Formats: sequence, C-alpha cells, structure tokens
Amino acid sequence: MAVTERDPHTGHQTTGHEWNGIKELNTPVPRAVWFFLILSALFAVGYWILMPAWPLGRTYTHGLLGVDQRTTVTRIVERAAQERSAWTGRIAALDYNQIRADPALMKIVREDGHRLFGDNCAACHGVNATGGKGFPNLTDRDWLWGGSPGTIAQTIAVGVNSSKSKDTRVSQMLAFGRDGILDNNAVLAVTDYVLSLSDPAHALGRTAQSVAAGQAVFAANCVACHGPEGRGNQALGVPNLTDHTWLYGGDAESVYTSVYGGRQGEMPAWQNQLSPVDRKILVVYLLDKGAGR
Repeated sequence: MAVTERDPHTGHQTTGHEWNGIKELNTPVPRAVWFFLILSALFAVGYWILMPAWPLGRTYTHGLLGVDQRTTVTRIVERAAQERSAWTGRIAALDYNQIRADPALMKIVREDGHRLFGDNCAACHGVNATGGKGFPNLTDRDWLWGGSPGTIAQTIAVGVNSSKSKDTRVSQMLAFGRDGILDNNAVLAVTDYVLSLSDPAHALGRTAQSVAAGQAVFAANCVACHGPEGRGNQALGVPNLTDHTWLYGGDAESVYTSVYGGRQGEMPAWQNQLSPVDRKILVVYLLDKGAGR
C-alpha cells in the first residue's frame, strides 16, 4: 500500500517507518551529493583513460598521456648523477691539498662528507667524529696509524683487523695476564709504570716502588711494540702511552684491563662498499674536521 502521508512541517512524504513517535521522512538526496558523485565518476573515468591505472597480469594500462613513474624516477636519478659527476670528477682529479684549497669544493666536501660519515662511520665514531671508548677520536691529531691523507685513505680502504680485506691493517695487544705471560703483581706494576708515562706524579709516593718494578716489566715485554719510551709506533698501529689520549680509558682500572686481557679492535674495510671518490671525500672531510686542533 502506497504511503501518502506528508510531514506538515517540510511537505515531504513519510516512509511509513516510525520509532517512538518519530516518523522517517522520504527525503530526496541533496543535489550537491549527486553533483560530486557525478564529478568523481567523471574524474575516475578520465584518469583511467589518461593515466596508468588497471593491472593486466604482467603489464597495465599505460594511459593516453604515457606517464611512467619508473621512467620519471630514472630520469631524475640520471640527471642527479650527471650533476654529481661534474664535481666528483674534479675531486678525483685533484690531490688532497688542491681540494682543501678550493672553497667551492670544500663546501661540497663538508656537505657530502657529513652525509657519508653519518651513513657509514657515525655508528662507531659518533656524529661529530669524536669517538668513544674503543673508537678513536678522528678530530684530534693523535692517529694510531698516522694522519697523513694517504695513510687515512689506506686505513679507510682496508680497515683494521677486517676479515673482508686481505690487505687489512693488523694490530693486537697481547693478553699478558689472561694468557699467563705475566703474573698479577707484574700486571699491576706495569700498569703503574704506564700511568706514570703520561702523569709523572704517579711515580711519586706510595706507587714509586711499583712504578720502578713496572719499568723493568715494560722493558722486558712492551718495548718491542711501544718503544723504549712508550711513544708507540704508527707503522704497527701501536698507541703512544706518554700523552693523554686513550682509546680504552686512561684510568688505572682501564689500563689494567688492557694489559691483563689484551685489546683487538676492528674497523671494517670500506674499499668494496664506498667508491674511491667517496673515500677521498671522507679523507678530506676528516682532515677538515681536525684542522682547527
């Protein structure tokens, strides 16, 4: 049976549904809704015709405009590579001093070097290259293997104790106590002597006798690497024990731990992960970071 009742306030017919005295109106859909629905449908049809849209197994409808995001991205990457090659070619051709003397290139080195260092080196050496316990500070002038551009480049390329490079630098501190080379008293004595090399005051007072005994232990066991004066050997990556720069800490406990248990740090070889130009940028970047020290 048709519903003929009309709402006295709006004039719309009712549907015949009623809830607690509230009657449902048979209100027509607003014209604005029809307008936007039709507009959306027309837009969708137009997009399907003009743009890539529908998958067809291993391919898809390409659209009349022939837009291809993969091609677009490839083109952008190629253009960026061409722009990059303009200055990477110059960096590759110039030596380290020439690069550092060129303000325009150094601006690029600082920007790209910061990116390269952050992506590859900051996890160990810190975002500011100041290192941490077990990881060298790369902004000072204290270098285990030498701080010349060529030496830094070689270290970056082949790493230290790296299993990924047959030419890696090799360095190891023996575990004098753990392996029974020295007894505990000798380890304690040589620890005191090593501390006195950078702090002469440590050789006075109650530690004087231990320092004297430690000097004999040092002469018999340590001079082959650290030298008779404890100044190290950059050819072997052996640290200088007479300054105040310590890789694993310069307090008595840390030095004792190093002598007793030994040390064998590791640095990855980057020759297969970074291009020669990227490694060269990193070298100049690090030299620049330490220029003010």
